Amino acid sequence: MMKQTLISLSLIALAVACGHSTVENSAHLPPEPDGEKVYKTYCITCHGLYGNMGGGGAFNLQVSKLSVEERVLVITNGRNAMTPFKTLLSPKEIEAVAAYTLKLKPDKPEGE
Repeated sequence: MMKQTLISLSLIALAVACGHSTVENSAHLPPEPDGEKVYKTYCITCHGLYGNMGGGGAFNLQVSKLSVEERVLVITNGRNAMTPFKTLLSPKEIEAVAAYTLKLKPDKPEGE
């Protein structure tokens, strides 16, 4: 009986110790990137605030039919006049800004 109690207490102590280190480690993780902030820092110059400026031949993001995965590839590797951002942004920042650009749609359909 004493041996079983000792084993149980050891397992509880181990579980508490492991749980504590997980909490400490998760507190040191960097925050998830803000796609809108990344867009306003790197993309607004050519694409404009609403994605439809077209500066320097930039594509109108409001009418783009690219999936988020395709946008990630374009942002990462560049296309035509667009510079690649693989050396400037982390993969998570690229994913965040690609997802944000999907929100850049006109309020009304064209022609209304």
